[in-house]
Amino acid sequence: MRAITLFAPAKINLYLGVGALREDGYHDVTTVLQTLEFGDIVRILPADELVVTTSVDLGIPVHENLAYRAALAFAEEFSVAPRAIIEIEKRVPAGAGLAGGSSDASAVIVGLARLHGVDPKGADCIRVARSLGADCVFFLIGGAALMTGRGDELAASLPSAVAHVLLVKPAEPVSTAAAYRRFDASPLSAPGPHHVVEALETGDIAQLAASLSNNLTASSANLVPEVIDALAWVGARPGVRGAVMAGSGSAVFALCENPESAASAAEAARGQGWWAAATVTRRTGVEITDEDEGDE
Repeated sequence: MRAITLFAPAKINLYLGVGALREDGYHDVTTVLQTLEFGDIVRILPADELVVTTSVDLGIPVHENLAYRAALAFAEEFSVAPRAIIEIEKRVPAGAGLAGGSSDASAVIVGLARLHGVDPKGADCIRVARSLGADCVFFLIGGAALMTGRGDELAASLPSAVAHVLLVKPAEPVSTAAAYRRFDASPLSAPGPHHVVEALETGDIAQLAASLSNNLTASSANLVPEVIDALAWVGARPGVRGAVMAGSGSAVFALCENPESAASAAEAARGQGWWAAATVTRRTGVEITDEDEGDE
């Protein structure tokens, strides 16, 4: 029995600029994404049927789980039977804007691609990823990248930031769809990603921290006001260089001076009743970490 274990990293948006609503129902999105050394663990084994389990109850039917949908989409694309046991050890909280579900889906694509002997970064797998959601394509790439279109088109691969990251999430999640509807009611302009891109290209973490930007923040905070509380609290922690909301929230993140300041702030945030983690940036996306051929 061949088993594949994968690391499915979380992401942060160093820059998020949401634009106009498109005719296809999505928004124009320009974003600079960065993967983290914090994420979920996905294990895939061949089986007689498709089974997806998670270590925590996500509160949704299994057929709505993005990993389940990824297995079906992969099977349809490559004309194979959707038969696998997919076990997901969840560490990334839902409704945080850290794209844990999208990363899990990308891990399923990579794992099934290995099982079926196809290129996980080939056009077919990218098409499967794009059908599942904007962030899924990015996790096949990883590191730092400028994405455009719906947020699913690679405009440029960038040097990965080398930074210590604090993640803090209020208890209440943010519905991404609701945040975008709120944005459409009161849209805000975005400054453009050039300062963030320049900071990554020069390795200037101070400039990067000062350039963090997310024009969806007001819309999400209108739905979950504690986002603003978390941002203010995080921004006042010792060693924090800059902080901004993660994706559509409700998590916020900060770039910190060193691992000690990130860890200390994470511990203090948990004392406030928030979920929190300290981590670092990552240069790759979804990755196979173990492959057990087992018995033939």
